[in-house]
Amino acid sequence: MCPGTVVGVRPQVFVIAVVAATLGAAGALALGDLTRLTGRDTTTVVVERAVTGAATSLAAVPAIGNGFNPAAIYARRAPGVVTLYADFGPDGQSQGSGFVVDAKGTILTNAHVVTNVAEAEGRRVRGADTLYVEFKDRDRVPAKIIGWDLFSDVAVVRVDPRAHALQPVPLGNSSTVVVGTPVAAIGSPFNEQSSLSVGVVSATARTIDSLTSGYSVSDAIQTDAPINRGNSGGPLFDARGRVIGINAQIRSTSGTAEGVGFAIPIDIARRALEQLVRTGKVSYAYVGVTTQDVTPGLARKFGFATRHGALIAKVEPDTPAARAGLRGGTRVEGYNGLQVSLGGDLIVKIGDRPVASAQDVSRAVTGLVPGQRVAFTVLRGGTKRRIVQVTLAERPA
Repeated sequence: MCPGTVVGVRPQVFVIAVVAATLGAAGALALGDLTRLTGRDTTTVVVERAVTGAATSLAAVPAIGNGFNPAAIYARRAPGVVTLYADFGPDGQSQGSGFVVDAKGTILTNAHVVTNVAEAEGRRVRGADTLYVEFKDRDRVPAKIIGWDLFSDVAVVRVDPRAHALQPVPLGNSSTVVVGTPVAAIGSPFNEQSSLSVGVVSATARTIDSLTSGYSVSDAIQTDAPINRGNSGGPLFDARGRVIGINAQIRSTSGTAEGVGFAIPIDIARRALEQLVRTGKVSYAYVGVTTQDVTPGLARKFGFATRHGALIAKVEPDTPAARAGLRGGTRVEGYNGLQVSLGGDLIVKIGDRPVASAQDVSRAVTGLVPGQRVAFTVLRGGTKRRIVQVTLAERPA
């Protein structure tokens, strides 16, 4: 069962919660730990609509060639990949990776690399007191933080373009990535600058817990390319040398690479980049529901009039969904080892976009803006079609 996720939708009630452990402590989960990839001695236990038109000039040329040539990708792209060093005063230090995206000195990385979010524990999240960017030639320059998006774990920083020669890397399209695509990751694992690792896309459309918020990230890219602490914020390239994701997490029982890594999809990162450069913040629409997948088996078992959709398990109080009259589940029943929330509305369309899964709810809401009024087509009681008008709000922190 896939959880309801990302923008405007709370993570599904049945998913494993995000738990933080500090100073190298390793929590145990049946499926392994999701480990933060900065250089800190900190372990965290436990990716939408493509935006057209970049806010910055992305003029770099893709690597030439029809085959997968890691050496060529490294030669062309490594000069555009950087190492970040952040100092937070009493909150410690962080080392991560990033990559240059334009000639103005704009750099993409992870929010958990340049903020104290891991140690905030209810305090206000703040950026690093000092931040430096080191290039492949080991030349180091100061940088400033433009802004961060905790929901997608993306941050934008900038260096003075006069301080060092820049070689921007081109951004690709994560929505076209398929399983088996060869990929190359460049970054600074364990502070070993400008390291290359290769592998393939192991899965797409993964839902992962955000390391920097209580929400989830949809459409994350899973890869077996080895990534480790310090790789956070670095680029995941396709065979043509285009960035398709930002390396952000690993699933591991040892704290090091075990072949299951996750990258924030570049389509989500591009959206954050454009808004952060333009306004310094990122806005997300919010509905206030938790949803579950409807499958053909569930539809047959419980008499739903559709084979696919998103069943509303819970409606948060005082949210757009609650004010519009959307209904959450009233009881829970077991089916083939799953706990299914029944009695709530079954979403089949948002606006003109069909909904076949919980992730489709997230994707649809991502393409909308706070304050927008949108029609939710639902099956009430599993069979009666209703249209509910919902006025979306700004996603709460």
